[in-house]
Amino acid sequence: MESLILVRDAAVDWLANGALAATWWQVLLATLVMTHITISGVTIFLHRAQAHRALDLHALPAHFFRLWLWLTTGMVTKEFVAIHRKHHAKCETEEDPHSPQTRGIKALLLTGVELYRAESKVPATMTKYGLGTPDDWIERNLYTRFSWQGVGVMLIIDLLLFGAIGITVWAVQMLWIPVMATGIINGIGHWWGYRNFESPDASRNVSPWGIVIGGEELHNNHHTYPTSAKFSVKPYEFDIGWLYIRGLESLGLAKVRKTPPKLELGAVRVADGQTLEALIDQLALRDRVDLIGQRDDVPELIAVADAVVLPSVREGLSNVILEGMMGGKPVVASRAGGNVELVEHERSGLLFDVGDDAGLAQAFIRLANDAGLRKRLGDGARERALNHFSIPSMVRAYERTYSDVVRERATTP
Repeated sequence: MESLILVRDAAVDWLANGALAATWWQVLLATLVMTHITISGVTIFLHRAQAHRALDLHALPAHFFRLWLWLTTGMVTKEFVAIHRKHHAKCETEEDPHSPQTRGIKALLLTGVELYRAESKVPATMTKYGLGTPDDWIERNLYTRFSWQGVGVMLIIDLLLFGAIGITVWAVQMLWIPVMATGIINGIGHWWGYRNFESPDASRNVSPWGIVIGGEELHNNHHTYPTSAKFSVKPYEFDIGWLYIRGLESLGLAKVRKTPPKLELGAVRVADGQTLEALIDQLALRDRVDLIGQRDDVPELIAVADAVVLPSVREGLSNVILEGMMGGKPVVASRAGGNVELVEHERSGLLFDVGDDAGLAQAFIRLANDAGLRKRLGDGARERALNHFSIPSMVRAYERTYSDVVRERATTP
């Protein structure tokens, strides 16, 4: 009988206090710490490292996050990555797995997990968007094969550590990602908040301080620079996930691949690609301007263009203008250097004074609003290029010059 009483007392004591005999505030603190580790694993490992390849993680933190997420979420890496990549590829369309713009904010807040599970069962999504995710022995035989058993192990751990209150701790852990990531980020992050950039989707920054959800609060910034490991771009914004990444990097446990470009102002110089990218975003021109880099298909690009523009401050004899004229496109150019020798104002193009931004804009507006003007100037540009700047015309000019020299010498005593 005494043994049974001892067992009963031990069971009651364990249910009341758990192995740690933690006070209520210690239990609360432990819960917050564990849920924060979970959200850090989602944003650093699943989101930034796996889905977007914004950074490379050393095996040590990578395996830790894989184990921890198996215990606290039951999410399969390939499923998360594939669904998230499809979200970016099909954002705000009917094919977007979780857009409040097409499915409604209520659906995202209340049934976001069901939407995730439904998309995870689409083989085409997994095949097309799930490439490059872990496929080692432990992934195949534990994390993927027994995905839900991990959260069961976590329930046992919570009960052992905290006693009966461990059920509540576990429940909070299980709700954390569905509420914070699926509900707030996937839902509210595409429905309410502020925008730094006019990205082509409805993404919003929920808060300028990304702490509770690991930096994911800066969702508009992320959709503008999806391959960046850093989500904060303004001086007043804070991304705690980036702080952790920098800490891992300082320990040699992570390598950042890309961060947002920075707008640099100062003395006039040749702008690099990152500065131009930042300027495009600063002026909200992302949906209107593309930096296409060095190309070997210039004739094809000119063929699909409406006009060729050269707003140079200094210029020699521009090949760009010649190529545009030969392609039959109206040319908008500054009155710099040899531009005035190539372009006849109002006949083969439109000229404006160097530094005259309003004149440049007015030329754009005229061409954009008048298809007849574009055709007239384009035809005039090609005619002028053929008659004055083509190889046959150049040969004829040389022949005339040599003939004139010969005649002049023949008549000279």
